[in-house]
This record gives sequence, structure tokens and C-alpha cells, in this order.
Amino acid sequence: MTPAYDVIIIGLGGMGSAAAYHAARRGRRVLGIERHTIAHTLGSSHGRSRIIRQAYFEDPAYVPLLLRAYELWRQIERDSGAHLLTITGGLMIGSPESHTVAGALRSAQEHGLEYELLDAATIRRRFPPLRPPEGTVALYEHQAGFVRPETSVAAHLRRAVALGADLRFEEPALAWEADAGGVTVTTTRNRYTAERLIVAPGPWAPRLLADLGAPLVVERQTLHWFAPKGGVEPFLPDRFPIYIWEAEDGTQFYGFPHQEGPPGGVKVALFRAGEPCDPDTVDRAVHPAEIAAMRAAIAHLIPTLNGKHLASAVCMYTTTPDQHFVVGLHSQHPNVVIASPCSGHGFKFASVMGEILTDLALDGATRHPIRLFDPQRFH
Repeated sequence: MTPAYDVIIIGLGGMGSAAAYHAARRGRRVLGIERHTIAHTLGSSHGRSRIIRQAYFEDPAYVPLLLRAYELWRQIERDSGAHLLTITGGLMIGSPESHTVAGALRSAQEHGLEYELLDAATIRRRFPPLRPPEGTVALYEHQAGFVRPETSVAAHLRRAVALGADLRFEEPALAWEADAGGVTVTTTRNRYTAERLIVAPGPWAPRLLADLGAPLVVERQTLHWFAPKGGVEPFLPDRFPIYIWEAEDGTQFYGFPHQEGPPGGVKVALFRAGEPCDPDTVDRAVHPAEIAAMRAAIAHLIPTLNGKHLASAVCMYTTTPDQHFVVGLHSQHPNVVIASPCSGHGFKFASVMGEILTDLALDGATRHPIRLFDPQRFH
């Protein structure tokens, strides 16, 4: 029997939506399956803003992917007419030997990126809301900024549909099978066949990718919006950057300029401060102790941000022990592509991951450097 589609994509969040767009853009018959609604807030691709940066402290190997990601964010902006990427500049803040600063410096130097090194006095002068103690430094990169996740997912999906993709929402995938003849995906409504499969299930990865044996852990994270004391003007995007701050006690938090629209205020969050959870039973309420912990992190370092609490939200990271992505061909099924590329820092890569996943599904290989993400490395 001839498969009904060239490629099926399970999961239409940040990565799956971009893969649907790229595969449809290449003229392929695409089926996308999503357990929730379009650009929903129940997984890992929401929160109104996600940091994008090039001087990548996690590993210099990510930088070539980031350079291509910027190009592809601009491409989908042109194709969709949506405003997705805002450049604000960005600060990686901490002690000179901190991973946040030293790692960013290593990537910038290895790849010839433009950057500045700022001492504490310069940080305070150029960005008055920030009050770093003496001895703190920052790497400042001009090309950092933020991407709008919900708008980005919706833009990729709209263009995929316009290019002929068949997308199904509120239809959870229950199981998939693959052999040399193709793949079959069983959902709550139907069974579908295709030549190739991309599995990009976000925090549902441990369930749908259980046969990999990869040590994936889903963690609950919280996001917070505060109304700055004295107003949002010092936090506007033309004068305030994104930042990641590694404090003296090892606490790492990150934040953004003010964004127009609800919930208002300025967003800030603790990085990697979550607890293991299940995506179907995760506690979606944010509790007073969690808001208090966020206040404690910013109270002395960004004192004017420590104003009225406006809103909070819950999202999830799907993490690996080495905090790198899991992206590649399935070891037993070369017509199945594995995509669990987040580990808490992946959304900025969604545009290029769409290209990579499409390459792997349609061609069996990609020109992009993804050896670091080999699904078999844990074995």
C-alpha cells in the first residue's frame, strides 16, 4: 500500500511547527499531529518571549546553528508577515570565571563574534536597573534579543497549511511503528501511514521515545512578570537588554525587556530551578513560595524590578544529563527522526531545527553539525 504522506510529524510545538513548514516548503505531503490546540500553553513553547543569543556559553558547537537560526527566523518573518525576532542586545553576567561569562567569551572568541566585556560600574551606568556588586563582569553581545514563541509557532503552522500541509489538532498520538516499508502512527482518532516520521513531542518525549532508553527528565519551571517600581520606561527594549545572570551563590536567572500587551510588566525567571514532573499531571498553579524565591534573586541585583507581582506561568523543560539536545535518526529505524532538542535552552533553535529535521527525514542526513546531539551517546 502506498503511504498517504511523505512525512508525519508528531508534535507541532516549536520544533514540529518549523519542521512542518520546511517540509511543506519543499513540496512534500505533510501530516502534522498535535495533542492540543494551535500554539497552546500546556507544553514548552509559550511564555511570550524566549532569549536568542550567539555567544553561547553552553558550547561553541552551537554557534554555527545559531547563525543559521537567525537567517531562518528572518525568512519565516518575510514569508508570514509576522514580527517574531526583536534584537535588544544581551548581557551574560557573573564573575569572570563563571560558566555564564567564561563560556560565552569562549564561544565569541572561537567564532569571531562581536562582543564587549563590561565591568560592574559600566553595567550600572549603561543599564541603570541592574545593580551588580563589585567584581561582577558581563559579556555584552549586540545581536542578542528575544523570539516570540506562540507567534512563531502560529506563523510556521499558517505557512505550512498555505503550502499544503495537513494539520490535525486535539488528536494525541498514542503509538508509532516503523519498518522498511514506512511508518504508521496511531492516534485517538485514526491510523496514518507515511514514508518518514519526525517525533517532536516536547515534554511527552519520555513516553513516545521510551524505546530509545535516553535519560530524558521533564522538569516543571515557573515564569514571572513584575511591575517595576517607577514604571517600565527603564526596561523598554531600546534601552534594556535580555540577560542571564549567574549570581555569587550560584543562582542563575534570566530576564527580558518590557513587552507590550498582557500581562504587562517585565518577565524574569529562575534557570534550572524546577522539579521533575509529568506533563499530564504537572501542577500548573504558581505558589507564593515560588514568587518569593524569584523576589529573593532579584531584590538586590535588580531592585526596581521587585515591584508588584502581575502574573506567573508554568512551562516544562525536557532535559538530558549533559543538557544537550537529542536530535538524529533512530538507531533501529532510519526512516524515523528523533527530536527532543530543548534541555531548557532550545526554542531559539526552532527555525534551524525545522530545517535539520526536514533534512534528516527527507535526505537521511544534514549539512548542519549535530554530532553533539547524537541520541546514542548515552549508551
